[in-house]
Amino acid sequence: MKLLIFHIGADRYGLRLRDVVRVLPLLELKHLPLAPDTVAGLMDFHGESVPVIDLCRASGLPSGADHFDTRIIVVTYHAPEGTDHLLGLRAERVLGVQEVAETQLGASGVQAAPFLGQVASDPGGMLQLVELEHLLPASLRAMLFQP
Repeated sequence: MKLLIFHIGADRYGLRLRDVVRVLPLLELKHLPLAPDTVAGLMDFHGESVPVIDLCRASGLPSGADHFDTRIIVVTYHAPEGTDHLLGLRAERVLGVQEVAETQLGASGVQAAPFLGQVASDPGGMLQLVELEHLLPASLRAMLFQP
């Protein structure tokens, strides 16, 4: 499977390429007063307001510094309720696309965060999948995706 590889802090993670709509340079976001710390802001994507989640903050880390390779990854978020939404993810050090065989993936053996999935090892070290469907708790989904 093809994965978009990026960092959260010092560690490498991957998103299934099938969920990625677009990778954008870091944009200026509209601040959302009183929003949870994980919400980086709101962006305009072809006339549509799209919430952006800071993956570092969602992982319990401080927001990383803005680098030349910090990007906003626009994904299709499939909510458990059966609806689809565009969601932006602020990600550090986006490295590009990498092929990872399903047979390379295995359980991490640790349940640190609900959105972290299987792991694989390669010459670059360990890589862990981000499971988008588990990224947002129900309360945050309700706030970000109003009917």
